[in-house]
Amino acid sequence: MDRPTDAIEYEQMLLSRHTLNRRGGRRRGGELDHSAYLLLSRIRVQGPMSIGELADAFGLDASTLNRQTAAALRAGHVERIPDPDGGMARKFRLTDRGAHALDEEREGTVRSLDHVMADWSDEDLTAFAAYLRRFNADIERFGGRPWPRGD
Repeated sequence: MDRPTDAIEYEQMLLSRHTLNRRGGRRRGGELDHSAYLLLSRIRVQGPMSIGELADAFGLDASTLNRQTAAALRAGHVERIPDPDGGMARKFRLTDRGAHALDEEREGTVRSLDHVMADWSDEDLTAFAAYLRRFNADIERFGGRPWPRGD
C-alpha cells in the first residue's frame, strides 16, 4: 500500500462488511434489510417517487426496483399513490408503519454507533462526520447521483 488511497480502499472494504444492530454487533433480525432501509430513507427525504425515479436515483434497473418496492408494499412500509403532480406514473409513499420501522432501525444504529464510538471526543465525531459527508458527496458527484440530505 503505497498511496493513501490504497489504505482508504482497504478501510472502506472493511467498513462495508459491518452492519450494526441495537446491541453494537452485527445487525440480525431487524425489520428492514439494507435495500429496504435505503429505499425508505430515499423516499422519506425526497417524497413520493415512481419506479423510474427510484431506478435513476439508485442506478438500478426497473426490475430490481419492482422487486424491492413489491417487498416494501407487502410489508406495509410503502403505499402506491397517484402522482401528486398529476403525472401518469403512480408513486410510492412512505406509510406510518414504514416511517416507524425506519425510525426504529436508524435509532438502533445510532445507539450502536454511540456505543462503538463512546471514547471519541465530540471534536473527533464532528470531524469524522464531516469527512464522511464530503466523501459521500464526492462519490455522488462522480457517479452523477446526488443523495438529497434534507438540510
